[in-house]
Amino acid sequence: MELIQKSKELKSLLKQKKEENKTIGFVPTMGALHSGHVSLIERARKECDIVVCSIFVNPTQFNEKNDLDNYPRTLEADSILIESLVDFLFVPHSVEEIYGANMILKEFDFGGIENELEGKFRPGHFQGMANVVSILLNLVQSDKAYFGLKDYQQFKIVEKLTKLINLDTKIVGCPIVRESNGLARSSRNERLSQQAREAAAVIHFSLSYIHLFHSYFTIDEIQKKATQMIQGILEVEYLEIRDAETLGKITDWNNENGVFVSFAGTIEGVRLIDNICF
Repeated sequence: MELIQKSKELKSLLKQKKEENKTIGFVPTMGALHSGHVSLIERARKECDIVVCSIFVNPTQFNEKNDLDNYPRTLEADSILIESLVDFLFVPHSVEEIYGANMILKEFDFGGIENELEGKFRPGHFQGMANVVSILLNLVQSDKAYFGLKDYQQFKIVEKLTKLINLDTKIVGCPIVRESNGLARSSRNERLSQQAREAAAVIHFSLSYIHLFHSYFTIDEIQKKATQMIQGILEVEYLEIRDAETLGKITDWNNENGVFVSFAGTIEGVRLIDNICF
């Protein structure tokens, strides 16, 4: 694995690989890597000749400066975790390496999908994410880029982004990696006590309940039941049942695009998200 800090150097190396007709897989991350990230990289390793991973804590997608300042930087541990799977690890040496001396953000038109669910609670988050992802995708010009479906809304927005910027990169969604109790794997889980970590398993239990028993209830009825299962254990921000493609609200289960159930809530001050599609 080769560590690269300069965009020009990465671009030059990848140009050479493309001239050799090598396929390139890309996994963009913000570091603090865990088994969920590793699963994305392993998928890229199986499907592509060259694997590029980036680690960049993107300041434009944080709503609170404290969250940005406190985001874990664990480059040494991250490097050890993925060194046998990655060809090039891109770690920009500064924010300016990505955004230039004058940070000017683009405003992408995603048709309002960026203002739903997570976007409602984290205004500006998806525009910030889209700006850095568009820069990285244009830099790497990979055949495929891999994103975890725990951030399903992000995945759908990145799909739209590639069309807006006329990029041929295929966006590959990879299944959620879960802990043994069903809790979606996240670096945030490390901030939970063991008791809270076990209690948070109620999230996946409730989402699975919706999947298994939805046909017996209306959308409003089962949404209320599932929310009640979680309340008291976590503080629920939202539990929404949406169209799996547009993320718009639905009125019945006969939805041609499939159903997307999305959750966000906090326990011990740690914000957790999860979802299920069917």
